Amino acid sequence: MAEKAKNSTKIIKGTLQGRFLSFEFFKRNAVYIIAAVIMTLMYISNKYVCQSSIKEMMDLKIQLANAQTDCVNASARYNSMIRESQMKKLVDTMHINLDAPEQPPYKLIDQ
Repeated sequence: MAEKAKNSTKIIKGTLQGRFLSFEFFKRNAVYIIAAVIMTLMYISNKYVCQSSIKEMMDLKIQLANAQTDCVNASARYNSMIRESQMKKLVDTMHINLDAPEQPPYKLIDQ
């Protein structure tokens, strides 16, 4: 028990006197220090990769939303053109003398 107290006071005394961070300390623990530095660098690089991937995903989501909107608009224009042309073909094949009016309709009597 007394030996543990001596060791702890020795460590505290050595730390306060600056002997703890000596060349011998780094020499004894070089492997651990290098491993800690490498793990820290890996953590930083992993965080950077994740952040750049998230940013790229957000940009791609915006592009996808824009592309979907363009697709819906193109589909609506296409469907409106088909309906009009189909109606014209139907009127022509049935030989009905109908034309699209050039002027908008107007009221004959105001109520």
